[in-house]
Amino acid sequence: MLKPLAADEVKCPRLSSVTSGKQSSRGERVLPLPARPAAYRKDTSMKLADHLTPRSLSARTGPRFGAAALVSGVLVASAALALAGCSSAGPDTVALAGNDSSSMQMSASLAGSYQVLTLNDRRDLTFNQLLGINNEGAIAGYFGSGAAGHPNKGYVLRPPFAQSDFGNENFPRSVQTQVTGLNDRGVTVGFWSGQNTASMSNANFGFYSVNGRFFNVNFPTGTPAKPAVDQLLGVNDLDVAVGFFTNASGINRGYEYHISTRTFSRVLPPGATNSKLGASLTAAGINNFGDVAGFYNKTSSLVDAFLKLHSGRFITIAFPGASMTQAFGVNDGDEVVGTYTVGSGSSAVTHGFTWLNGKFASVDIGGASSTTINGVNDEGDVVGFYTDAKGNTDGFVALP
Repeated sequence: MLKPLAADEVKCPRLSSVTSGKQSSRGERVLPLPARPAAYRKDTSMKLADHLTPRSLSARTGPRFGAAALVSGVLVASAALALAGCSSAGPDTVALAGNDSSSMQMSASLAGSYQVLTLNDRRDLTFNQLLGINNEGAIAGYFGSGAAGHPNKGYVLRPPFAQSDFGNENFPRSVQTQVTGLNDRGVTVGFWSGQNTASMSNANFGFYSVNGRFFNVNFPTGTPAKPAVDQLLGVNDLDVAVGFFTNASGINRGYEYHISTRTFSRVLPPGATNSKLGASLTAAGINNFGDVAGFYNKTSSLVDAFLKLHSGRFITIAFPGASMTQAFGVNDGDEVVGTYTVGSGSSAVTHGFTWLNGKFASVDIGGASSTTINGVNDEGDVVGFYTDAKGNTDGFVALP
């Protein structure tokens, strides 16, 4: 059995020439992070769409919608009522124009104020998921379903989103890697596995990467699940990552990981303490103000989304009429984003959603049987994936 570790450095052989910084108190070499900018908010006057829009198409100004990072696994529950403040007219619906292309294309039509690009790495046109986007337009994701013989392989995709712009990012000596999030300072986060079994029940471990160097991150619990589950899912520009681990009882425990100090702190549901941890909770996204989004078991059979503000205020979020609501991320405007499910069993359908100031919007790709919204930047660009008519999983970015 592997002993849970604090963030131990793993050097990538092909980048071993990178100079390390000062030593930690344990004698380890600590790689210095890039200097933080004086201000963390980005100038959003130049949108990613301005760089990518063909002359025959133009981005139009309109209300933003957001998204969030993917969480591995789906918890099934029934949502009760919407958060107070939801419009009495019910949630808005945003239908996005999609296409069935297996390579990058600009959608021929605009959905509201957005243009949709289908983005798939050609190494596996049947399965791509885009999980996060930063303010420079760089996208975290992976290809490969994870089935035996089809391992997850991580990448960072950069504009202008040609095939040559898919840059491999895989934890050294891993069999599978998912890159789940990234910030504006060159830090990426995710999780990796040394297995690719037919059961798809593979031990996995969190990581962050900076300047090509990879660091293992696992919450120091004495009662891990078997196989182990520990994942980092998002990171902000203050180099604070969020994620979760699963304990031996099958309960998820959310946490923050402070990269600069290599320390952990728990993210707890209402009424919980460090000695009485409470319900299962997954921390999935964090913004530059320290506000955390995710989801938790409000009851033994009910999973709701949440936004926990840096002040400590805990806001429960449930999409009206949904059987399950999960939040996967939050941007600096406190737009919370994720997925909700209508129906159950074989009739269940997954939709993307955004939530801002108590008001929901439902988000779907036209022609898709399901839509998941995974990531949003402060410019309003969003990423995610959808299931097309052929049953393939396609990544997409939507540009305002």
